[in-house]
Amino acid sequence: MSEINTNQSFAVNEQPNKNYLFPLTAMTTLFFLWGFITVLNDVLIPRLKGVFDLSFFEAMLVQFCFFGAYFIVSIPAGILVKQFGYKKGILTGLIVASIGCMLFYPAVVVHEYWLFLSALFVLAAGVTVLQVSANPYVAALGSEKTASSRLNLAQALNALGTTVGPYVGGILFFGTAGTLAASAATAESVKVPYLMLAGALLLIAIIFAFIKLPEIEAHKEENNTAIESRSLTQAPHLTMGVLAIFCYVGGEVAIGSFLVNYFGEAHIAGLEEHTAAALISYYWGGAMVGRFIGSVLLQKIAPSKAIAFNAFSIIALLLITIFTQGDVALYSVLAIGLFNSIMFPTIFSVAIERLGSLTSKGSGWLCLAIVGGALVPLLQGFIADTVNIQQSFFVPMLCYVFIAWYGLNVVRLANKWK
Repeated sequence: MSEINTNQSFAVNEQPNKNYLFPLTAMTTLFFLWGFITVLNDVLIPRLKGVFDLSFFEAMLVQFCFFGAYFIVSIPAGILVKQFGYKKGILTGLIVASIGCMLFYPAVVVHEYWLFLSALFVLAAGVTVLQVSANPYVAALGSEKTASSRLNLAQALNALGTTVGPYVGGILFFGTAGTLAASAATAESVKVPYLMLAGALLLIAIIFAFIKLPEIEAHKEENNTAIESRSLTQAPHLTMGVLAIFCYVGGEVAIGSFLVNYFGEAHIAGLEEHTAAALISYYWGGAMVGRFIGSVLLQKIAPSKAIAFNAFSIIALLLITIFTQGDVALYSVLAIGLFNSIMFPTIFSVAIERLGSLTSKGSGWLCLAIVGGALVPLLQGFIADTVNIQQSFFVPMLCYVFIAWYGLNVVRLANKWK
C-alpha cells in the first residue's frame, strides 16, 4: 500500500484549517468505532444478567470493569502519548482493543462471568488509549477558540456509533421475538459480534499504520518549558473538569445501563428486552443530533453557558423521569440524550485549554475520570436493588448538579491559570 503523505510538522493554530481536513476525517472513524463498542454494554448487561441470573449490582460490574480500565490505564496512556506521539498511541489503542474483543470467544466457550469481565477490561484499556490520543489531537487541529465546536463535530460521529450500536446489538444479542427462547440460556450470541469488531479494529490499525498524521508541535515538551514547569494541580479548570467528566460519564452511563430494565417496568412501558434495546438508539440518537447542532452553535455560544444550560435541562428531565410514569416517563428519559450531547467534548475542551505542552498529560487526567462510568452505575444498581429502579435515577441527577456548577464557574477557574 502506498503511503498517504500529510506529514507536515507545524505548531497548533499556525496553519489554515485546510491542512487539517484529512486528519480530522481519518479520526472520525475512531470516534464512531469506540462509540459503537462502548454502547454495546447497554445491551450486553441485560443479556448477561439473564444468562447468569445476576442482581442489578452484579450486572453493573460490566460497566465497572469497562470504565474501571480508564482509571488504571489513563495515566500510563498519557505518558505513552507524550513520549511517542498521538499516532503511536492510536495504533496501540486499536491493537489492544482488538485483543479484548478476541477474548470474548474463550469467555463464551468457558461460560464464566469473570472471563467476560476480563475481556471487557482489556477492550476498554485499548479504548482508553484511543481516547487519550484522539480527543486532544482533534481539539488541537485548528483554532483554540473553535476547539469545542470541532470536538463536538467529531463526537457527533461517536454518537452515530452509539445510536447504531443498541439497535445492532439488540438484534445480535437478543435476536427477534421468535428466536429469543432458543438463545435465552446462553451467551453464544455475544461471540460473533465481538469477533467482527476485532477484525474491524485490526483493519483500521493497518490503515492508520500507513497514514502520516500532522504533528502538534505546541504539545511537545521542548516548545513550552514555562508551562511544563508548572503542576496541573495549579489548573483549577482542569481539576474541576476532571470531577465534571467523572460526573458526566457516570451519569450518562448509569442512565443508559438501566434503560432496558426501566422500560420493562409495568408502570413505564412493560416492554420485552429486544424491543426496549431498540429504543436505546433514540437516547444515543439524541446525543448525535445534539452534537451536530452543538458544533454549529458553539462557534457563537460560550462553552461554559452551553454546559450549564444542558445540565439544568437534564436535571429537569430526570425529575420528570422519577416522578411520572407511562409515556411521559419514557420520553423524558430518552430526551436526556439530546442534552447530554455536547457535555463530554465541551467539558474536555475547556478543561485542557491553555495547557500547552501539558495537554497530553491533562488528557490522561480527564480520561482517568471516565472511571465515573464504573462507579456511578454500581451505586445506582445498589439503590435499584434496595429501593427501585425509578428512584435510583436520583443518583445520576446529583452528578448533573455538579456539572451545572462547573459550567457556571469554569471561566473564573480558567482565569486562575495564566
